[in-house]
Amino acid sequence: MVKKVFISDHNVAETNEWVDALRDVIEAENIDRAMFLVSALIERIRLVTTLQPVGTVSPMVNTMPEDPEFPAHEEAHMKAFGNMVRWNAAAMVAKGAKRASELGGHIATYASIADIYSVALAYFCRGRSGDRLEDLVYYQGHSTPGIYSRSFLEGRLTAEQLEYFRQETRGKGVASYPHPWTMPDYWQFATVSMGLTAVQSIYQARLQKYLMARKLLPESDRRVWAFMGDGEMDEIESLGGIRVAARENLDNLIYVINCNLQRLDGPVCANHNVIDELEGMFIGAGWRVIKGVWNRAMDRLLAKDHEGVLKAKLSNFNDGELQRFGGLSAKQIREEVFESDPKLKAMVEGWSDEDFAELGRAGHDYEKIFSAFNAAQKTKGQPTVVLLMTTKGYGVPGVAATNTAHNTKKMAEETLITYAKQLGIPLSEEKAAQAEFYRPGEDDAALKFIRQRRQALGGYIPKRHQEADVLKAPALSTFASVCEGSKDREVSSTMMLVRILSLLLREAHLKDRLVPIVPDESRTFGMEGLFRQIGIYSPMGQQYTPVDAGSIMYYKESKDGQYIQEGVNEGGAVSSWIAAATSYSSNGLSLIPFYIYYSMFGFQRVGDYLWAAGDMRARGFLIGATAGRTTLAGEGLQHNDGNSLHISSLIPNCVSYDPTYGYELAVIIQNGIYRMYEKQEDVFFYVSVMNENYIHPAMPEGVEEDIIKGMYLLDGEDKAQVHLMGSGTILREVEKAKTLLESDFNIKANVWSVTSFTELAREAADVERRNRVCVEAEEKHSHIETCLNDGLPVVVATDYVKTYPQQVQPYINNPMTVLGTDGFGRSDTRSELRQFHEVNANHIAYAALYHAYKAGTLTKDVLIDAKQKLDIPDEDPQSTVADLYQGIKEDV
Repeated sequence: MVKKVFISDHNVAETNEWVDALRDVIEAENIDRAMFLVSALIERIRLVTTLQPVGTVSPMVNTMPEDPEFPAHEEAHMKAFGNMVRWNAAAMVAKGAKRASELGGHIATYASIADIYSVALAYFCRGRSGDRLEDLVYYQGHSTPGIYSRSFLEGRLTAEQLEYFRQETRGKGVASYPHPWTMPDYWQFATVSMGLTAVQSIYQARLQKYLMARKLLPESDRRVWAFMGDGEMDEIESLGGIRVAARENLDNLIYVINCNLQRLDGPVCANHNVIDELEGMFIGAGWRVIKGVWNRAMDRLLAKDHEGVLKAKLSNFNDGELQRFGGLSAKQIREEVFESDPKLKAMVEGWSDEDFAELGRAGHDYEKIFSAFNAAQKTKGQPTVVLLMTTKGYGVPGVAATNTAHNTKKMAEETLITYAKQLGIPLSEEKAAQAEFYRPGEDDAALKFIRQRRQALGGYIPKRHQEADVLKAPALSTFASVCEGSKDREVSSTMMLVRILSLLLREAHLKDRLVPIVPDESRTFGMEGLFRQIGIYSPMGQQYTPVDAGSIMYYKESKDGQYIQEGVNEGGAVSSWIAAATSYSSNGLSLIPFYIYYSMFGFQRVGDYLWAAGDMRARGFLIGATAGRTTLAGEGLQHNDGNSLHISSLIPNCVSYDPTYGYELAVIIQNGIYRMYEKQEDVFFYVSVMNENYIHPAMPEGVEEDIIKGMYLLDGEDKAQVHLMGSGTILREVEKAKTLLESDFNIKANVWSVTSFTELAREAADVERRNRVCVEAEEKHSHIETCLNDGLPVVVATDYVKTYPQQVQPYINNPMTVLGTDGFGRSDTRSELRQFHEVNANHIAYAALYHAYKAGTLTKDVLIDAKQKLDIPDEDPQSTVADLYQGIKEDV
């Protein structure tokens, strides 16, 4: 990037002529004509040079208007309360460091953003009151000590909770960062995984527009505020979705970027300007950009800068220099900024060190912050980003503007004493040295002021609400046409899902709450019939005639459409899903989102989002379509998914299933609605569906409960010699293996359909612990232990990595062989892929025969003959272990 160079105005009269001419055009014609002329000039300049982003970067000065609405008479109360918050935030971290240094914590981030929060939470961010919903606020993750400190002063948190900051396991303390899972009445959103706030807030703001367009929420001026740091903007996600916000005119969205110019280790953009970079990107994407760079004192000085000498000087400093200036004394500022130029020197003639000390950054000036937020809140037709320059560690002795600021956790006793005095905290030196918390009496003027302000704004925040309407699950008979099977017709389980969605859309109490979300694969999944039935949401409607307008299933966009089509955008799609899946809390409105996607591009691609979804107590359905390593035949290793069910098992409140048949899917979906929307459990469901066509049988009698538990006997034998277990499409290979074993080797087998190894393992682990700990109670048995209580050998085959079914192995006493699709996938036909990955009927049957051989009921000669007959190769095509199979043929 070539840094833009700003110059001073050496011909003020000519500049004024241009400005006057432009004003005349606006008055004589209109603003559109003026913009046309300016665009023509910019276009001409761009023909001359390509090095400078003309028109997208402005000088490093404030761009918010002067605001007469700023309540200057309340500034003293703001400062007094803000100082108390600063002190308790620092004391909280310092106390934790004294108790146990490994606890960690962050002082400098909140110190930089403290004044920004003070203004936002006193004048702008609203709470929930009556029928009015609260503003949705995403807090900068590392700033949590200040938010806790504020709540302590407001009487919402106790001193003991602050005392045990980052010590949660015994139920006394508060979380390190915003975590709704551990603080379900407080935090709304999990924000500390860098980059996720930016994307999630965009799709949260879009969901608000979507719900209002569909009349599920009343029209309102509710805002989504996202507070982030400039270092976080380095994350790809942080800027990856900003054009969506502009394209959809999300004027309910306000980004506030705390530009303290520092990452964890050093400057964000040392040799350039991060504010310049962000301004150019956001303007180019179509956002309104409000820059708050300098405070009132600097603005007064800039007002005297008629030739733009000071403006050019300030604009040409890079961030490395600006960071250093944040820690310089008044004398050093005079020497480095003003002494170098006679015109600048003349501007500060007669200034004292106190005058220079007043010069500062807009992010620490209440009036500038207020003006920026007020302007942002009034913006119509586009999203707004507010860029506020601050100093990391602002005001903290020995910390401000240092490269080690982020990692500062400990404060020496002398530093604590100095800081308390600096902030005007009336503690004795002894108490200050011990980092004692401070809370004034109830009659304190600053405390009264904050209470009055929060009352005027509708109540205290952050606050997470859990009240939502109960949605009764439909009876299983609703899905009778699915449970009866596909008759003689071969269909995929994906098509069975589409049938289930169609049936849900007929349920009067549920149809409006369904939110189908697809990242541009609807036709792949056979879902295009929903385009016309419920319409694709578009805030602009359909301002064109679609090319397929004459077809039955044409591409229908609508302002009140129900179907969310995200394009090739898994990060955006999953953010839409999270917003809908937490709507019961953020909107008091239960939604049933179905996010349907290529399964390989789910947990593997957006696992961080889904971990956060678990933290935020999301409720909804994730549908991993085209699931399985060998099922999506010709696509190859980047698309063939053998991992998702294993990864999903790592999220504690994700309930995952791998059904084979339509009736299993119907039972699972019905149970999911019951658990999440009738019982209102804080879980979400991951369900895999496949694109392989086969006949779906009718549901056997009485299997519903066992389908939910994770396994049921699909095809049993009185004198079985082996248990065969499978899931997904590989269950059909298991069924073939049973037939093969009986017809060719006279071995009878039980076939178990395992809908969820994860649910089996979780229940078994709970039972095992209970038996181990509660030895005085009667011993219990898990479902899988009850099913496999005969000691017969077990052969398991799935379309996933072996670690997925191996979850259950510790909880059964049977000898067990697991076949799975470890390693990279390939492009080929399904039959060839299943032979390659060794999960076809032949390999399953051979594994059963091997158990018979080990048990002494089958001779080695018969086993070797079977190996040749079943085409079992000596070498594992996926093995990475060198020479493991060398010489096998000679030995045999």
